[in-house]
Amino acid sequence: MARYDSIIVGGGHNGLVAAAYLARAGRKVLVLERREMVGGCAVTEEIWPGYRVSTGAYLTSLLQERIVQELELPRFGYKVDAKDPAFFSVFPDGRHFFMWQDRAKTLAEIAKFSQHDADVYPAYEELLERLSKVVEQLLLTTPPPFPPRGMDFVDYLQLMGKMRGLNARDIVALVKIFTQSASDFLDEWFESEQVKVTLATDGVIGANGGPRSPGTAYILLHHCMGGVDGHRGLWGFVRGGMGAVSEAIAASARAKSVEIRANAPVAKILVRNGRACGVVLESGEEIDSAMVASNLDPKLTFLRLLDPETLDGDFVRTIRNFRIEGTSCKINLALNGLPEFTAYPGAPGPHHKATMHICPSIEYVERAWDDAKYGRASERPLLELTIPTMYDPSLAPPGTA
Repeated sequence: MARYDSIIVGGGHNGLVAAAYLARAGRKVLVLERREMVGGCAVTEEIWPGYRVSTGAYLTSLLQERIVQELELPRFGYKVDAKDPAFFSVFPDGRHFFMWQDRAKTLAEIAKFSQHDADVYPAYEELLERLSKVVEQLLLTTPPPFPPRGMDFVDYLQLMGKMRGLNARDIVALVKIFTQSASDFLDEWFESEQVKVTLATDGVIGANGGPRSPGTAYILLHHCMGGVDGHRGLWGFVRGGMGAVSEAIAASARAKSVEIRANAPVAKILVRNGRACGVVLESGEEIDSAMVASNLDPKLTFLRLLDPETLDGDFVRTIRNFRIEGTSCKINLALNGLPEFTAYPGAPGPHHKATMHICPSIEYVERAWDDAKYGRASERPLLELTIPTMYDPSLAPPGTA
């Protein structure tokens, strides 16, 4: 029976990255994926004949540039087209608002709604740039033990060292952005409702909260941390759909001798003497390994694949109470034409290359969240629309979108 140094349960993009790095470190690695394809939420599927759809994730930015470079993803087919314009919003009074990669063009758009907001926007953007550079470093840092004991204080001092370069005002802004709502944070900068709601969408998209929920200011910052081709703050469409991201990572892993098995659902993680030592597949096959890593969510990993009796009782209770419900709905549509907007007629147009927003005010978005908060689908939801075929026509038959 084959024995591995590491088994990765689940072939989502995170699991594939773990496998690729373990293999680079000289480990013999096996990835086990229950579906017929790898990728998890980053997949491209032909759900109608001729239409290849990113059924889950649909844009990239937050994939760490370090990972892109170290795993040589461009060599394995990873190619991203930066989204420009970034945003297009329409409003009931017939006006519209673009945000572009070109700051001068964006400032001209903001000035249509508020000259004050156009004047302060560069300082706002530069603050987020400084803060995101600091916080982004923390994403690849192992958190020190809490509460600290003994030499753990050294780890905390090293963590504080990453704050170098921030002045006192930046530190205050960082505390605010970690604790405030997106609405409160934006209110300190801008007066235009149209500008604020367009920016606030980055604080609530995919989040379990509304623009007035504490903590959503950080989500807004988090969306500023990524980039495309080394250019910070950009989001883009992957050629071939999001499955091309996962396939590139998988190809990089295979180049380092990682074995990837699809249609191989795991039924159980084996534990001996308090350590994970392998897995049992639903087929009954048992595979030994010195280490097992799970790409599944905590509930599936610790409550279904592991026997809770092998775990600390307090830990099991924490996992049972872990909240992971979603608040977003993604609908994939095959179109025979591009959408028309009363506020900006004509097709095709630059707005079709943007993330298009239908959410006229902060109040509108907050009420949409209220419905979700009380267990109902939003009667008037925040809508974000994207058309990937504007960048990659090969994803759909000619003449469609």
